[in-house]
Amino acid sequence: MPSVAFYTLGCKVNFYDTEAIWQLFKNEGYEQVDFEGPADVYLINTCTVTNTGDKKSRQMIRRAVRRNPEAIVAVTGCYAQTSPGEILDIPGVDLVIGNQDREHIMTHVKNIQESRVPVNAVRNIMKTREFEELDVPGFADRTRAFMKIQDGCNNFCTFCIIPWSRGLSRSRDPKSIVAQAHQLVEAGYKEFVLTGIHTGGYGDDLDNYRLADLLWELDKVDGLERVRISSIEASQIDGKLLEVLNRSSKMCRHLHIPLQAGHNEVLKAMRRKYTTEEYYAKMELIRQAMPDVGITTDVIVGFPGETEEMFRAGYDFMKAVNYSEMHVFPYSKRTGTPAARMLNQVDEEIKNARVQQLIDLSEEMQLAYARKFVGKTVSVIAERSAKDAPERSTQHGFSDNYLQVFFGGDDSLQGELCQVKITEAGVNECRGELVSVSRSGLSQIV
Repeated sequence: MPSVAFYTLGCKVNFYDTEAIWQLFKNEGYEQVDFEGPADVYLINTCTVTNTGDKKSRQMIRRAVRRNPEAIVAVTGCYAQTSPGEILDIPGVDLVIGNQDREHIMTHVKNIQESRVPVNAVRNIMKTREFEELDVPGFADRTRAFMKIQDGCNNFCTFCIIPWSRGLSRSRDPKSIVAQAHQLVEAGYKEFVLTGIHTGGYGDDLDNYRLADLLWELDKVDGLERVRISSIEASQIDGKLLEVLNRSSKMCRHLHIPLQAGHNEVLKAMRRKYTTEEYYAKMELIRQAMPDVGITTDVIVGFPGETEEMFRAGYDFMKAVNYSEMHVFPYSKRTGTPAARMLNQVDEEIKNARVQQLIDLSEEMQLAYARKFVGKTVSVIAERSAKDAPERSTQHGFSDNYLQVFFGGDDSLQGELCQVKITEAGVNECRGELVSVSRSGLSQIV
């Protein structure tokens, strides 16, 4: 049986795409093996969001070539899309295919096996208007299913290369999403995470159909318990979406809404499409529609031109928004973006000190948010047994509002919707007691 090994860098969308490509190999009779061992085909799914992403991608490609010089080495993903020439210059690379046309990957592999002539299958993604339909009927993680509903981005923020590697925003056909939803429920999944490069832009290229319409369709899927949006821009949360958050029992009380900077001058330099005032007003509306919602965010620290005063104002703004967690990144120059050419680059030491201050603030807010739920019961889908627990007696999972919860119970709870009373709050994890379990529609009191 021929073998294939995968290595995925970067975001959740890349991991979804790798799962989809694995289905193509599986259908041709391949078995999946560990990347660190021998394989007939190595496929590296690359990232280009930072210069470091490019470097790590090149390292993994060279590692695959060294593992088995006879193997076919195929490279896909964002770095493959933007720099196919650079990748083909690495001796031993056989196929470079970008973020489209991947349904033809097996044809390329067969042709290369016969001819051993390297192939550059990358074409201009900016002309692509169709969503690449690659189906994933199941995931290695048995409890949460990722559903890619959108690709590409129209925003062109000054720090970001992604529109050039993923193309413009393209939405998946709603019928195809709903069909996959039913398939995944049949396979035993209770929670879907809707993902994309710019997930909230779903429907921008469809006639009179938006994300809110899709969410109502998913609301009708029997057996689906929870729907989570992986990330959404504040400007994309309109009245219709607020109504879904308020009225649908399946929507998770958790939204990831990137802020990137807490000062209007920095936001303008980043070419973000909102002010702090607009962002704050939207957070208020979300909390009215969905009380107790956990709001997480991304923040870039030390963007070119960010002064100490701007940083302090941003710090105070983030504290006022009162997130349940922040993902904090120091600004990293990405070659080819306008921000990399800007003057007033911030010193690395200053950047790192500011990052630490925001991480400390994030942990304060995370703990304060978790403490609100001590004594309350939350719904948790058990994902796996805790590594350090004796005889697999403790389960771990996420509540609908994205608290990481550990509670007593055996492995039979995995994939089930558990009602858990929070007994202890922590920064990254909470402890709780199992109250009841819903097993395929039957409620069982513990």
